[in-house]
Amino acid sequence: MEYINLGKSGLKVSRICLGMMTYGSSKWRDWVLDEEDAEPIIKRAIELGINFFDTADMYSQGVSEMITWKMIKKYLTRDEVVIASKVFHPTADGPNQRGLSRKHIMSAIDATLKRLGTDYVDLYQIHRWDYDTPIEETLDALNNVVKTGKARYIGASSMHAWQFAKALYTADKLGLPRFISMQNHYNLIYREEEREMIPFCREEGVGVIPWSPLARGFLTGTRKLVGKGETKRSRSDTLAHNFYYSESDFAVLNQVENLARKLEVSAAQIALAWLLQQKGITCPIVGASRVQHLEDAVGALKLTLNEKDITTLQEPYQPHPLLGHK
Repeated sequence: MEYINLGKSGLKVSRICLGMMTYGSSKWRDWVLDEEDAEPIIKRAIELGINFFDTADMYSQGVSEMITWKMIKKYLTRDEVVIASKVFHPTADGPNQRGLSRKHIMSAIDATLKRLGTDYVDLYQIHRWDYDTPIEETLDALNNVVKTGKARYIGASSMHAWQFAKALYTADKLGLPRFISMQNHYNLIYREEEREMIPFCREEGVGVIPWSPLARGFLTGTRKLVGKGETKRSRSDTLAHNFYYSESDFAVLNQVENLARKLEVSAAQIALAWLLQQKGITCPIVGASRVQHLEDAVGALKLTLNEKDITTLQEPYQPHPLLGHK
């Protein structure tokens, strides 16, 4: 395993982050693994050297957080692991049980820590941009979270580059902690982040930790235009159906599969190797429902694509509308 600083911070994370949305309660999504099925995968992730685990209060309505540290602590001490969680999406029906107000952030961090069973998270991220709350209020609340020791660092997730620029400028102006990371939507068939967000993060020294690096499984080759796919998730994941499945998306996938056959590796390894070689990328957040998914992800660290390979993979790409900001 390779380790890298997250942005300009001193926090060192594995170059593969394990996304914990896959683990929690199958009652929330039918493709989610319950605790018993999740533990062998998490154990293998730790054996492979992964020290970075990303969850959120909305995943499985909190169950993902409940089992995250519960399972990890069987194999690692708290100082060995980097746990990230997120706040924004509704956690209940009340009008103040969502968003990025001071009231919700202060309540949400306490609820997250209670579910995790730990005193702090290493990275506390805003899950989306809140159009109803001034960024000054959000940043001040996050400053309180950090000052009280409930989070070591703060990060952000999908938004417009101008919004992220405003957040960093405001933090600097007020002398408040900066976001050290951006968790955005980025993969071989959704590359709109290359226009502004990724160059901006590189300029500002912000770590980029893309979600859906395999396009919700599309780039593994299990998705089909007719019938949607072979797996339970590919058939039921309506978000993926709305995001991907255009002709150009399948053209990119075809290039991925052709190169995978040529190099005798998996399609997933090709897609992840491409992403890991993009400038400014710290680590992809990989969801794994099988141990083999982890083996492929870690194996991608050893795979170097040449310039011709990268050009071939990128050639069929067609621009997409903004996806994943809501």
